[in-house]
Amino acid sequence: MEDEHFEELVSEALDEIPRELARAIDNVVVLVEPRHEEEPDLLGLYQGVALTERDSHYAGSLPDTITIYRDAILDICESDEDVVHEVLVTVVHEIAHYFGIDEERLHQLGWG
Repeated sequence: MEDEHFEELVSEALDEIPRELARAIDNVVVLVEPRHEEEPDLLGLYQGVALTERDSHYAGSLPDTITIYRDAILDICESDEDVVHEVLVTVVHEIAHYFGIDEERLHQLGWG
């Protein structure tokens, strides 16, 4: 899959986030990288301060980042449909971390 097409899938997944939640997302950058160097099988990563943990000291902070790892996702998918699904799941999963939802709860909700 071409890099540009994969990035479009990430953009489309972001468009699937309900408006009420999308409006609440602030100071977050979404990136697409080939692979996480230390954990090559990692599909996505949220780095930052979850919305539930922010306080007055957060003001002026650099943006949080959500990184989607293209090659790791492509490695586990057998078809383009699988890629579309996995990108959506990964994007939702990482955005949920922004909102303070932990791994256990994400798995309970089916987004693990």
